[in-house]
Amino acid sequence: MSPWSITRPDCDRSAVRLDSTPSSEPSASQPFLAISLICVSTLFFSAMGACAKWLAADLPVVQIIWGRYFFHALLIVVLFPRRAPSLLASGRKDLQVLRSVLVLGATVCAFTALRYLPLASVAALGFVGPLLVLGLATVFLGERVGLARWIAVAIGFVGVLVILRPGLGVMHWASLLPLMMAACYATYQVLTRVIRGLAPPLTSLFYTALVGTVAASCVVPFYWVPLSPGQWAGMIGAGFFGGAGHLAVIKAYESAHASRVAPFVYSELVWAIAIGWAVFAQLPDLWTLAGSALLVATGLYLLNPRTR
Repeated sequence: MSPWSITRPDCDRSAVRLDSTPSSEPSASQPFLAISLICVSTLFFSAMGACAKWLAADLPVVQIIWGRYFFHALLIVVLFPRRAPSLLASGRKDLQVLRSVLVLGATVCAFTALRYLPLASVAALGFVGPLLVLGLATVFLGERVGLARWIAVAIGFVGVLVILRPGLGVMHWASLLPLMMAACYATYQVLTRVIRGLAPPLTSLFYTALVGTVAASCVVPFYWVPLSPGQWAGMIGAGFFGGAGHLAVIKAYESAHASRVAPFVYSELVWAIAIGWAVFAQLPDLWTLAGSALLVATGLYLLNPRTR
């Protein structure tokens, strides 16, 4: 849904414990806790985007990406030191790496887009993700989709066109990047379903951080710019908020069923608008809000388990 939110957590929505393989049931039913954690996670993801946008004014995107993944990986090691030696153990390591590469590609698109676009616009365009997942699941997983859901997808894409307004001279080329980001994450989600149960969520989360760190470390020396103390704080913040957001997602789905939790992922748009206004003095225009409303409405419709 969003550039970094819980439509693409580093675990399947059925995951219930950081150190166990996924299960079909949450370990406890605590809906208030789960909803609170989801809202906190979307705040963290918006804060990560704000850090990236602020840093992008003066730093190369690849350097920001390195900081986001390095400090994300460091956070996992610090929080779970006893688990660190076994975090690379996983079934289908090839698919774990491929999933992580897709997340890295999505991050590149998102952080590059944030250099040029308001935080809320990037978040809104990222909500096209569930529509793409529906199509990919139909093709690659053989899932059957009814006419009503396809109509919802069509309405969702109308929302994208309302936000972009192609042909009216207002579309920035960077507006295509959140769509590419959403495509990467949609493919990632399909792969997540394929390998569900082969590794604990924390292992998948660590693979994402590790692959991003290694890939960015191979490139960042050629683009490195000396950092001020404030910029170091921004890099640490991006990694912390990204890692903490994903951990909050995992804990949320441990605490309640996905059907209760999922609708609250759209709180990210509220956080993105608020942070964009407070930090960057940017507010979405009415067209962006209208297109976002269509995307949110169709997303909520598709999240309804009764929808065919």
